[in-house]
Amino acid sequence: MDDKLVSTIVEQVVARLMAEEEDAASPVGAATPLSANTSGVFENIHDAINATLAAQKVWADMKKRDREKVIAALRQAMHDNAETFARMAHEETGMGRVEDKIAKHYNAADATPGIEDLEGQSWSGDFGLVYEDWAPYGVIAAVTPSTHPVPVLFNSIVIMIAGGNGAVFNVHPAAKKVSAYAMEIFNKIIVDAGGPANIVSMVKEPTMETIETLFKHPQLPLIAATGGPAVVEAAFRAGKKVIAAGPGNPPVLVDDTADIKVAAERIIEGASFDNNILCIAEKEVFVVDSVYDDFMNAMAAAGAVRLNEPQIQALAAQAFGKRSDGRVVTNRDFIGKNAAVLARAVGLSLSDDVRLLYGEATFNCPFVHEEQMMPYLPVVRVRDAQQGIELAVEAEHGYKHTAMIYSNNLDTITAFNKALDTDIVVVNGNSLAGNGGSAGEAYFSHTIASPTGEGICTPRNFARIRRLAMYKSLQMF
Repeated sequence: MDDKLVSTIVEQVVARLMAEEEDAASPVGAATPLSANTSGVFENIHDAINATLAAQKVWADMKKRDREKVIAALRQAMHDNAETFARMAHEETGMGRVEDKIAKHYNAADATPGIEDLEGQSWSGDFGLVYEDWAPYGVIAAVTPSTHPVPVLFNSIVIMIAGGNGAVFNVHPAAKKVSAYAMEIFNKIIVDAGGPANIVSMVKEPTMETIETLFKHPQLPLIAATGGPAVVEAAFRAGKKVIAAGPGNPPVLVDDTADIKVAAERIIEGASFDNNILCIAEKEVFVVDSVYDDFMNAMAAAGAVRLNEPQIQALAAQAFGKRSDGRVVTNRDFIGKNAAVLARAVGLSLSDDVRLLYGEATFNCPFVHEEQMMPYLPVVRVRDAQQGIELAVEAEHGYKHTAMIYSNNLDTITAFNKALDTDIVVVNGNSLAGNGGSAGEAYFSHTIASPTGEGICTPRNFARIRRLAMYKSLQMF
């Protein structure tokens, strides 16, 4: 059976069923006219929600090929504005490196999966024809972080609207200016390409109160939450389907069969990218004792700068503090800053060209256990690969996010993979290779949903499977 032929046959039927379902789900008198505001940026969260609810009904009725044109135009806009977005984000948030941010914008534009991810399926037999295709949830409540404001916004927009959804965003307050600037550009591009204004929108002044309004709104059936523990907890309290991108503390194991030079070079590449603010980035390294000294020398040879014990203790004292409830907090003055900034805090003067600091650490060092998001890498000496695996599991805290191993022993690689059980495991490569796109194979996303199990998200995670069963009809023979 030709899936495209079947899709053509049932397209009108599915569209009618979807329209009937949406009409039935809307309260009487709840129809909302298209907003006069076409920028996607609203002073009031309720106005943003109402505008996107109205736009989504138009968007869901558009043909897939027209949606593809809109997404293609968005990709081009992301390319055209990559440098501007990167510089604005760096200026507003103070995190990362502009050159790495530009690369992130290009990668999001090129590697985010779109409508091609949503293929229908069909079966034909004695009992007729069955066809399954992807349908929208409606309007999605979405939260984005400050670490990668526009790449996450863009990635979320594409994977959400590909399936016919709309989305209302509560962006991170620390990145609200660049997010609003990008949202206005994206809405103009959508309209110019034939789509409805405000199919994606945001509130201009995001707060925890606007988040609560989004999460609790009765006409927003799905929540996509990327942020800190408070945001994720609020999402789960809403009692709806949640796709949550939680924390990560990715460990690295280097055993005695690894190519030490390659391991050092690749670990530096991953841990230093955008000053370590990616959730997949290498946060702590466990190295087998017999190759430990060789590894530490290889890190220096590859351009990282080693700190001594007093310097590490001084950095830790400034990088971490404790709240009244005893929880460790990271000093925002160090998050995403260049290695030279961290070095100055301990009395060293380094060039901004230095990408990474590192040093020997004990297992109880706070840098080992906290997702610190700064270009300092603690390196822990372990007796053997087995102890390295055990400590890596403990340091990862069961987040099930990302882990890396450098080894040429298949048994060790297998044991590591099974023990860590993370969404992503990278073997003999840096963290960037684990999320596809320009640095690795397979599909890419900025939404890595470990707490809710979706892993690296695609449009399929934001669409519903609907089955149409035509009993004893439309068989080809």
